[in-house]
Amino acid sequence: MRAPLPDPGPAPSRPWQPGVLLGAGIALTAVLFAAGAWQRRWIADDGLIVLRTVRNLLAGHGPVFNMNERVETNTSAAWTYVVWFFSWLTGLRLEYVVLGISLTLSVAAIVIAMLGAARLWGGTTSALLAPAGAIVYIALPPARDYASSGLESCLVLFWLAVLWWSMLRWSQTDTVRPAAFFATVFWAGLAPLIRPELAMVGGLALLTLFCAPVPRTRLRPWRFRAATVAVAGAVPVGYQIWRMGYYGLPYPNTAVAKEASGAKWEQGLIYLGDLAVPYWLWLPLVLLAGWAAVLRWRRRAPHVAGTEASVPTDRTALSRARIDEFSRRLHSPAAVVVLLVGSGILLTVYETRVGGDFMHGRMLLPQLFCLLLPVMVLPLRPVATAAVRRRADWTATAALVALSAIIGWALFAANTTAITSGTEIRATGIVDERIYYVLLSGHDHPIRAEDYLDFPRMRPLINDLAETPNGGLAINLPDQTYWYVIPPPEPVPAGGTGHTVYFLNLGMSSMNVPLDVRVIDPVGLAYPVAAHSDRLTDGRIGHDKNLDASWAVADTGVVALHPWMAAHIRVLHVEQARQALSCPQTQDLLASSRAPLTFTRFRNNLRQAFGFASTRIERIAKYDLQRCDLPEPPFPGPYYPN
Repeated sequence: MRAPLPDPGPAPSRPWQPGVLLGAGIALTAVLFAAGAWQRRWIADDGLIVLRTVRNLLAGHGPVFNMNERVETNTSAAWTYVVWFFSWLTGLRLEYVVLGISLTLSVAAIVIAMLGAARLWGGTTSALLAPAGAIVYIALPPARDYASSGLESCLVLFWLAVLWWSMLRWSQTDTVRPAAFFATVFWAGLAPLIRPELAMVGGLALLTLFCAPVPRTRLRPWRFRAATVAVAGAVPVGYQIWRMGYYGLPYPNTAVAKEASGAKWEQGLIYLGDLAVPYWLWLPLVLLAGWAAVLRWRRRAPHVAGTEASVPTDRTALSRARIDEFSRRLHSPAAVVVLLVGSGILLTVYETRVGGDFMHGRMLLPQLFCLLLPVMVLPLRPVATAAVRRRADWTATAALVALSAIIGWALFAANTTAITSGTEIRATGIVDERIYYVLLSGHDHPIRAEDYLDFPRMRPLINDLAETPNGGLAINLPDQTYWYVIPPPEPVPAGGTGHTVYFLNLGMSSMNVPLDVRVIDPVGLAYPVAAHSDRLTDGRIGHDKNLDASWAVADTGVVALHPWMAAHIRVLHVEQARQALSCPQTQDLLASSRAPLTFTRFRNNLRQAFGFASTRIERIAKYDLQRCDLPEPPFPGPYYPN
């Protein structure tokens, strides 16, 4: 038998006031966030990487970065197809489509999150609800930066907000409608397609839904749970099978390039401090936690004697009773709060373990969002229980003080510049990505691909490609002053052999060249050879793979002799790389993405995907020859001693 609910007290004399206050608070927060995001609008270089894949999809080449090479360069599969769908639907320019989607989803995420928190705290029936955690989130400069960056951050927040709202609705309803339940299950199952690490959140949500009491339906309990598994797994499992067969990997290539399973705890703690320390982020979190704790304590239900359930004496019955009680507790708002807040903590630990990121604050925004979900709005006064009415209620005063302090902190944080180094990359490797590209491109709002033509080395690249119709490999010299296009061997076929660009900044370079120009990078986001190379121990986070250009020379088959080849590339290293690329294991790995996609190839990729994911190539070709037990190549000759 459940204890009676707290006495809500007398109805407000003006029942419309709480709803108006909540609506005004949500609207004001949304407008401020939208205005702040628009003021800092931009498309990141990594956001342009997504658009290159979308260009190939629209052109009929498939979800690839380079034609005839199946590499999944985008971490969020769902984001790629969302952008593709709206680009196809509207026919507008890709940069404007992704900008509109990013802003819309970011603002919608805040609104839905606040509505979910309002449900948690009882809605507007008996409490005045004001924005609280939402103020904290939108005040942070990185939150406004990545609301319009073209990256999947907006989709992650939107997915979390909808999951939060739908699970709260489920937990507060005694009579669960199957359609709404399975919609929540389906949404939770999309987690790994939004971002791979969100599988932790989606998995916990699905486990909660699966283990909670089965609602009354025409289906038997075991069939209902079987349907739950089927609905949750239909899309992600189907996509996973397709991904492994098509790309030859069990997860995006970016996870291989950035070693998503590696550990860099020290760098991760630096990244955590890089967000928390400059903005004094701990202060509003403590205020919000205290505010919520006081409210929870003041609205607790009094204990009613005689409501205790009888305890069975039989051991089997006792175990069953405990399981039933645990299952019932899962179907509660408290369980949903624990789920989302716990997920935020788990994601924070994971991000700290892998070393964070090179973009200031970006990879910790979903974690902060999860922690703030239960307190996005908070009551200015608690539900009026009989006990509260018998003594002076100081909660409203304390809430107003806390809200005033949070607003004061928000004004401080919103005007704080955490990184003042501009275009200089600090020893931590972390930069303010938006400011970095604003300064180097010379545009306040770099959105279109051609805006990045004013980035150093971009216009010379376009000119050099136009001046070499025979094709070749374009390599940026070590001092990053100009390009060197290494020509293809003669005889050159009519029309040339095509160009390959070997450059770190994939987005701006790939979006300013035609789709038949292959663009690869030394980090490995779009280049499997670099992605599977070994990691630099003390390299910059997110860039700690740096494959020597000699591998690209050997792989593309351009002239590997001086003076046709750039002077800083040694002929011997090219020959060693060419020999290393002949390693059967490496050839099998490359065939997974380059060989024609036949049924046999798909089946082999499906079987070998996990093996391909674990394959690593020694960054120094001489050592990779030893890995493959291959002989050293012949010395290149007396005229080319280097």
